Order: sequence, then C-alpha cells, then structure tokens
Amino acid sequence: MQILTALGHALWMAFTMLWQIFWGLSLGFLFSAVIEVAVSKSEMSKLLPDASPRSLTVASLLGAASSSCSYAAVAMARSIVRKGGDFTAAMAFQFAATNLVLELGVLMWVLISWQFAAAEFIGGPIMIVVLVLVFRLFLKDSLKKEAIEQADKGIAGSMEGHAAMSMGGQHGTWKQRLRSRDGWIAISQSYVMNWSMLWRDIGVGLLIAGALGAWVPDSFWQKFFLVSHPTAAMIWGAFVGPLIAVASFTCSVGNVPLAAVLWNGGISFGGVASFIFGDLIILPILNIYRKYYGGRMTVFLAVVFYIAMVSAALVVEALFQSLGWVPTERQTAVVDAVITFNYTTVLDIVFAAVFIVLLVIFFRTGGPEMMRMMDAGEHDHDGHGMHGPHAEHAHHHHHDQSKSR
Repeated sequence: MQILTALGHALWMAFTMLWQIFWGLSLGFLFSAVIEVAVSKSEMSKLLPDASPRSLTVASLLGAASSSCSYAAVAMARSIVRKGGDFTAAMAFQFAATNLVLELGVLMWVLISWQFAAAEFIGGPIMIVVLVLVFRLFLKDSLKKEAIEQADKGIAGSMEGHAAMSMGGQHGTWKQRLRSRDGWIAISQSYVMNWSMLWRDIGVGLLIAGALGAWVPDSFWQKFFLVSHPTAAMIWGAFVGPLIAVASFTCSVGNVPLAAVLWNGGISFGGVASFIFGDLIILPILNIYRKYYGGRMTVFLAVVFYIAMVSAALVVEALFQSLGWVPTERQTAVVDAVITFNYTTVLDIVFAAVFIVLLVIFFRTGGPEMMRMMDAGEHDHDGHGMHGPHAEHAHHHHHDQSKSR
C-alpha cells in the first residue's frame, strides 16, 4: 500500500507540473514555429564559411531561430558540415539551437524565475566563446578532416528528416510567409513537429522530476549539493550539473521541471544553468556524435562541451552574485503547484485551444503525409531532396485538396 501511495504521490506531482507548464510549452512551441517559418535557413551553409566572428554570430542567431530539440539541432549541425559549412560554426549553431531558443527561456521564467531565463541567454554566448577558443587551441586539422569525412558518409543518427525540412527552401519574404495561408499551414506543421519531437523528453522529464520531488528528501539534496559550504557549493554545482543531465537522459525543455526540483533541493544557481546546458552531452546524443563524426571526435566534443558548460556556469554564477540577482527563494511554483482555477488554468485553456486549432490545420493540410516523408528522409542520407513544411510538396498537397473540393 505504501508503494502505491508513493507512486501516486510522484505521478500527482508530475501531473501538477504538467498543468503548470502546459501553456508555457504551447506558447514556446508557437514562438518557435513562427520563427522557423519567418527565418530562412536554406542558404545556411553558405552563410557559415568559416569561424570568423561574423559567421559565429550568424550561426548563433540562426540557432536561436530553430527548434529547441537537441536531436534536431545535432542533425542540422551535421547537415551544415556536409554542405560545406565550417565545423566550428556548425557546433556554435548547435549550442545556440539548444540554449538560446525562446521556448526554453519562457519555461525557465514561468517555472522558476526570470533570473534563470536570463542566465541561459547570457550563458549561451559564453559557452560559444569558450568552445571557439578551445577549438582554436586544441582541435587539430587532421581530427577535423577525419570528422568531416565521417560526416560525409551520411550515417543515420536521429532527426535527419527534421533537419532537412528546417533547412529547406522558402518562398517570398518573411512578411509574405506570415500573412499567407500557406505560411500558417507551415506554422501548424512546425508546431506539431515540435510536440512530436519533444513529448517523450517532456514526459520522461516530468516523471523523473515527480519521482525525485516526491521520494528524495531535501536533506539528501542539501548534503549532496554542499549547501552548508556556500563557496564549495557554487563550484560543485557548476561541475556536477551537466553530469546530472547525462544521468537523466532527457534533453531540451524536458529538463526544466527537474531543474526546478534541483533548485528546490539546494543546487547552486550556476548548477541549474550547467544542468540545462548539459543536454548536448547526454548518452544518446554522444552515440549520435559517434555515428556522425567518429569515436575520436566524439571524445573531443564531450570534453570540450563539458568545459564550456562548466565555464559558462561559473561565469554566470559570479556575474549574478555580483549583481545581487541570484534568487533567495527556493520554493518554485512548479514543484509546489496546487491545481486551482487561477491564471494558470485560464492560460492552459487558451493554449489548449491554440493546440487544437493548429492540430486540426495540421491534419487537414497534409501534415501526416509530410511527417511520413520526413521519416523516409531519416534513411535517405541526411534527407537530400526533402523540403520544409512550407515547401512545395506541402503546397501541392494543399492545392490538390482545394481543387478536389
């Protein structure tokens, strides 16, 4: 009976977290979908010919305009490399696509506090700077050449179809796309795609967060995070954060509920940041690096990424401590949520309606067919010949339906 009670407590905590975050997820995915349609990435490789400050800035901006799915970001980075883009710029794009995206910032703000959203957007560029510096100092041309040759083999990893779709050609200006019927069809497809890519990570993240929040006492977390030794806690938190992310197996926005639990438990401010940063070195993604770039480059990337994550977390911690911006309150709303009829419920209802409307558009305008084409692209050597959700195959399907009515 005690086991059932414990399971029920964990599941209830997971459900209340979902209730708390649903509207933020829906809003974030809507932002992401609109940006995906507005910002063209079809010439991305040509825009990233080298590791100059200009190319790195463009890579960061394009990454911020992409989906927050870590697997899709990794696939898109490999696609950039295969199409002749610079390897370092591709890795910078990958970092930005998982740490500078709007939906992650929205969730961090809503579920914990605005300071954590700010830390992500400040820490992301710091990680990219550290990454570039370490690459320039230690990345040998022979290793990079070996990795590019491995990438050119086109071995399947994950989300190659989405990468090809995101980098497909687009028609007209961004204003024309957002004002057009086809543009909103593309937005519905991108919105549903975000949910389809991330629902597992979100679900696993909620279950892990619910279990840890319900079963692990605060006293354990306080000892583990060295709460009684503030200076040591700041350093330890930054170093252990990415390792907890590796152990959690979740990535992107799926980590945010667990980040709230860790903050409640006593991890340092920088530790929360490094934990969120750590989604690019979880074990499934390291395995994809091995397929994409080979074993030697995978080890190099894992070490460099970890150094960049820890360094950025320590800088963010020091900066926010000096400015007095580190929150003093550790009882986050997402962990202590109680379901009542309040603004969260109203927002959940509003964005549930958004979800339903875009889902209906998705099904009525060829969305499932587009998804099947993307799945086929997973086995088509990085999806060559695929198009974006706003590309011609979606348009033709929509027009053919219109003519048949």
